[in-house]
Amino acid sequence: MEKRKPLFFSARYFIHDFVRIAAFLPGFLWWRPKHLYENENARKKIKGGTLLISNHVWFTDPIFLMYGIWYRRLHFVALKVLFNTPAKNFWFRHFLCIPIDRENVSMETFRKIVGLLKDDEVVAMFPEGKINGGNDGLQAFRSGMILMAMQSRKPIRPVYIRKKKGVRYRLLIVVGEEMKFPEGGMDLNEISRATDELFEREKKLQEIAERYYGPSAD
Repeated sequence: MEKRKPLFFSARYFIHDFVRIAAFLPGFLWWRPKHLYENENARKKIKGGTLLISNHVWFTDPIFLMYGIWYRRLHFVALKVLFNTPAKNFWFRHFLCIPIDRENVSMETFRKIVGLLKDDEVVAMFPEGKINGGNDGLQAFRSGMILMAMQSRKPIRPVYIRKKKGVRYRLLIVVGEEMKFPEGGMDLNEISRATDELFEREKKLQEIAERYYGPSAD
């Protein structure tokens, strides 16, 4: 029988869990998150190791994802430069962030992410590589996520975030269906096509958000 990991108040995650629970209600009342789904399969809760990917519209996106996937702890891939002071390093690591050099991803970082996925954790990353400056448009995805999913033999679940535009609007979190990859691996062309497919699926999630409020909502 699979051993279930405690969701709240594990000694290892005490600071993370305490702050997360304490901040949940105020954030929920302010952002009023609304969940939308690509299809019925996308409604299924994430079980086991999964690589969660999302567009990147604001520095609060990790918080938005925690409201979207509230029932799992999320390990976030974050830029190494954010860990540049002892205080930042303390808080980012206690909030399960994994430092990464965007221009030169080390094998140590790659192995850590793959190891977490193999341990049935959820790792969240933003394949655009940087904040895209708003809700309008997506920037090209990087292929590293495909390699991580292949190596760990875990699926990728796309999510689209549309932040609030004004008090009367709600935070939208659009959850897509998971994408699995062949166990035998893929060549470079197949990896490129899989990256493009995930990008197109992310655009479809964006279209769902735009149909809900309309692209010009502010």
